[in-house]
Amino acid sequence: MMNKTDYQYNFAFLDENTKREIRRCIIKAVCIPGFQVPFASRELPIFFGWGTGGLQITLSVIGKETVLKVIDQGDDDSVNAVNLKRLIISTTNIKTTEDTKEADIIQSRHRITEDSLTEEQIYIFQVPLPEPLRKVEPKEIETRRMHGEKDYGKMYVKLYEDILHHGEITIGADYPALVNERYIIATSPIPRWDVPRLNLSENLFLFGAGRERKIYAVPPYTKVEPLSLEDYPFRKEDFSGKECGICGSRDSYLNELPSEDDNGKSYVCSDSFYCRTNKLKSKDGT
Repeated sequence: MMNKTDYQYNFAFLDENTKREIRRCIIKAVCIPGFQVPFASRELPIFFGWGTGGLQITLSVIGKETVLKVIDQGDDDSVNAVNLKRLIISTTNIKTTEDTKEADIIQSRHRITEDSLTEEQIYIFQVPLPEPLRKVEPKEIETRRMHGEKDYGKMYVKLYEDILHHGEITIGADYPALVNERYIIATSPIPRWDVPRLNLSENLFLFGAGRERKIYAVPPYTKVEPLSLEDYPFRKEDFSGKECGICGSRDSYLNELPSEDDNGKSYVCSDSFYCRTNKLKSKDGT
């Protein structure tokens, strides 16, 4: 009969050969900003669609002294974030934090933290659909050709059709962007509010799609431009006249909540840690 000690996992769950293969793909992705690097996505004890791509990157680059932060749409305590942290802690016993500035690695689903990032930090995205051209071209062989030839005319036609039908570009989350004036990337389903944060950022951004088996990167100080037309420039969500009902912030991304007041709407910061610290600063008068 086997004892409980016979069921020990390798550090960070994945075997060392797998982690080396993923790190090699990461290096290639960093060397060619925006290029989608195929990798042999492994089975994990979570479902595809729950962040297996981002998780495999995290497990491959994590060290015993790493401090980790995991968020889901800005929230440190959502179901996705809590369960991913639980798996990582159980196989590494590393320290986790909710403080953005304290973290060495931040794994995120659908948001970039409001606090500024530094050169020492790595930001890892969970990506459901890494191919930005899928909306205009269903065939993989064609999307590869289009990337290879920088044939992105269909994407601009898509934006133009959006303007014809709606009077503006209506893409919300996962807004496509041109990296280093070469490759168009899917920015993960982050809101438009976060897309400019990718441009010339000090930190490294890594994107992992487990189901689609792709890794790509935006290295530090890399130019990232949201796609737009000359007469219809890119614009972020407008929260003018609105503020967080908890901390009073007027310069963060806000989630709309149902309310019983006259206008039927209230707002709260998407970034839960930013909201808590901002509230404490307001109480202290700083």
